[in-house]
Amino acid sequence: MLARNRIEVVHGVNLDQLGRRDPTHYGPLTFDELERLVDEQARELDLKARFFQTNHEGELVEHLHNLQEQADGILLNPGAWTHYSYAIRDALEIAALPAVEVHLSDVGSREEFRRVSVIRDLCLTTVSGLGPDGYRVALERLRDELAEEAVER
Repeated sequence: MLARNRIEVVHGVNLDQLGRRDPTHYGPLTFDELERLVDEQARELDLKARFFQTNHEGELVEHLHNLQEQADGILLNPGAWTHYSYAIRDALEIAALPAVEVHLSDVGSREEFRRVSVIRDLCLTTVSGLGPDGYRVALERLRDELAEEAVER
């Protein structure tokens, strides 16, 4: 088991509505099914996932402010806030933890406004368009980053 293995999986606005949203963009899984799948994937990678979702921007900001002692890395899908929330961007910067941006849909091939990410430059990488499998890719990237950091210490 990695010494630093605590991953905070943070979901933003409307992600709790998976299963009701357009399955051509977001797939057929419900939010609860997605969380169970991500938890299984994390355990397979010797990571410990903890989950947070909110539809309130200030609540997400406060959550990020308080993560430094509770998590070693962040897997973040802010939903629509990705495209314009500088408050969430600033809170992610304050959290100062390795982060990966993840999206179920291929935001790069959707509407023009969805192609903008105000958090991308603060993240190790962005995983987009792989559906639920993208979460595993994101977890693997965080695992590798945490292992690399441990070697450097």
